[in-house]
Amino acid sequence: MDLVFALKALIMGIVEGLTEFLPISSTGHLILAGSLLNFTGEKVKVFEIAIQAGAMLAVCWEYRVRIASVLAGLTSDAKAQRFAINLVVAFLPAAVLGLLFNKMIKAVLFAPVPVALAFIIGGFVILWVERKHAAKPVVSRIQSVDDMSVLDAFKVGCAQAFALIPGTSRSGATIIGGMLFGLSRKAATEFSFYLAIPTLFAATIYSVYKERALLSAADLPWFGIGAISAFVSAFLCVRWLLRYISSHDFTAFAWYRIVFGVLIIGTAYTGMVAWVD
Repeated sequence: MDLVFALKALIMGIVEGLTEFLPISSTGHLILAGSLLNFTGEKVKVFEIAIQAGAMLAVCWEYRVRIASVLAGLTSDAKAQRFAINLVVAFLPAAVLGLLFNKMIKAVLFAPVPVALAFIIGGFVILWVERKHAAKPVVSRIQSVDDMSVLDAFKVGCAQAFALIPGTSRSGATIIGGMLFGLSRKAATEFSFYLAIPTLFAATIYSVYKERALLSAADLPWFGIGAISAFVSAFLCVRWLLRYISSHDFTAFAWYRIVFGVLIIGTAYTGMVAWVD
């Protein structure tokens, strides 16, 4: 593995970690970053999914006390059992639809221009939700993830399924969806973090196993570089986002998505950037 290749893996890991938990789409940014870096191909697609494990571990570390408490109480604590059931229920819609439509989605939508369109549409959805909340402020029905019912979890899981479309954003879909379904901003954000654990873990295992014929022991160093850099950047991002939402909404992220999406489409159609699928 040469230095340039290692640097590309490092950059991709940082991009993954910084974007996984913000409502701006990590998959979309990885597709675009890979295109700019000329870091593409079937093996790179597996790499992009595998390094999500690094970001997932950052959440596990941030919430290690809560996770340990839930695991310890699975056989005896009703609250822990309800929380675990909610995670499973929320995980299932995206898991089932992903298995059914994964090939079609990758063939049609894993390209810069469709990603840019998803950026823009998602940005306008966030603006609509935030303006709706600003125009008619109400006390959220659910202030804590412990107050969620199975139906609440299922609704958030259905929202997460929209993130199968690259550029939509898993965290954006779950947080904004959660807010629409009555969760407070803090509860929706925290549940999005927790839901990332089974979602990213399952995606990593499934992708690596399915494409195992493409991989070899020689790939471990650059996969490791990507995962470690994703862990560090995701840990810093999660800490920052928890502080940010205490006094801000997601409007800035919405405008970022819209401007960035327009920029991608503009450069693609003018030929300024030769985006690679």
